[in-house]
Amino acid sequence: MTGAAKRLVLEVVGWLLLVAGVAALVLPGPGLILLFAGLAVLSQQYTWAERWVEPVRLRALKGAAESVETWPRIIASTVFAIGLAACGVLWIVKPDVPSWWPLSDGWWLPGGLWTGVTQIGSAVLALVLIAYSYQRFHGKPDAVKALEGLIDEADEEIEEFREKHHRD
Repeated sequence: MTGAAKRLVLEVVGWLLLVAGVAALVLPGPGLILLFAGLAVLSQQYTWAERWVEPVRLRALKGAAESVETWPRIIASTVFAIGLAACGVLWIVKPDVPSWWPLSDGWWLPGGLWTGVTQIGSAVLALVLIAYSYQRFHGKPDAVKALEGLIDEADEEIEEFREKHHRD
């Protein structure tokens, strides 16, 4: 692959991940993880993206830590992930349209096989992230406190950069 082609592929992938991450901040999905991935790819070409990689990574880790603070959160996240996998199986199996379905038959489980596959993939990713977060952060206040300290440092660096480069 030529240098220009590689640059184009990296740029397209980076921007797609970034846009998907922004969407996943308000839709179901791993928004901060996708933002981090997009920024990590774009940081190979843009210094502005490089500055944001670490703060976003740290906030993603903070979200992971918060997701396993209490048992209700762990259980709710796990049940949601299993439910998502069950929906994925339903999409793959695609049973006949039930008699109670009020819409046109075309609206019953739209998207087909690949919708189910991505739902199952998302569920597996969610369960892996829950397990990782539990192992790394649950019942470990020192790890969470250290993470919060790193976030404060990253915030200070960003603020210093802004003050240095955005003087009137």
